[in-house]
Amino acid sequence: MTDDRIEAPDPTAVRVALWRAMHLQVDAQPHVLEDDVGLKLVAPDENWRERPDMHPEGTRGYRASIVARARYVDDLAIEEADRGVTQYVLLGGGLDTFAQRRPDVASRLTIFEVDQPAAQRWKRRRLTELGYGVPSSLRLVPVDFEAGESWWDELEANGFDAGRPAFVSSTGVSMYLTHEAIMAMLRRIAGLPAGSTFAMTFLLPLELLPPDERPRHEAVYERARAAGTPFISFFRPEEIVAFAREAGFAEARYVSTDDLTQRYFTGRTDGLRPAVGEAFLVART
Repeated sequence: MTDDRIEAPDPTAVRVALWRAMHLQVDAQPHVLEDDVGLKLVAPDENWRERPDMHPEGTRGYRASIVARARYVDDLAIEEADRGVTQYVLLGGGLDTFAQRRPDVASRLTIFEVDQPAAQRWKRRRLTELGYGVPSSLRLVPVDFEAGESWWDELEANGFDAGRPAFVSSTGVSMYLTHEAIMAMLRRIAGLPAGSTFAMTFLLPLELLPPDERPRHEAVYERARAAGTPFISFFRPEEIVAFAREAGFAEARYVSTDDLTQRYFTGRTDGLRPAVGEAFLVART
């Protein structure tokens, strides 16, 4: 099937990239993540920080969540590479820039970024225009999910070896998927050889959030519905861990917002903290 959509990144991926850059521009040091590559890729107009979704104070919690989750996945990828894992798969690659920011680690990995074809064509063009290029170790894997294409088949067509361990990450994706689709993904990844690791973000139900946080999250959910991309899957921590074990993972654990706060924000004097609401599942085969 031919993808005739305009070459462009997903608006959510753009927002994430700009928040990561804003962290460098408006938040005090030490920075949790140093990433302005996404900003270079997007190349917004000079007034981009005046966008309603870029308000420095109004987005502090979400901005902190974005840089925390990116840093955590970076750290996991580095740990896996140090263990000898040589394949790194990003499901919903978006404007991830690990390959450009950490060439020292990327040189030891084959990185597979899975995303929509139009977005992948755009990213390939922008990486080339900016001089980063797309080396053979970086595979931009186009998958037309709306046409029912198999991300697994496309991965293997692009050189992924299902017979070797891999690190697989999926951030900011599960809330758009049904429980059935999430289970199918978990089962597929759980079938990888021993020594493989999967890290996935998920949303907690509103009733598990602090009461004063709920209205803000409800507003975000409403905007997602209005945009035609509603959040449809939420999990309690014990539910997502049970899901992973049912799928076949040997180990599964929940990494909370508090865990990330203690790991990356302890000792800060500016009050920057991640918003509660998104957490991690980390599972191993």
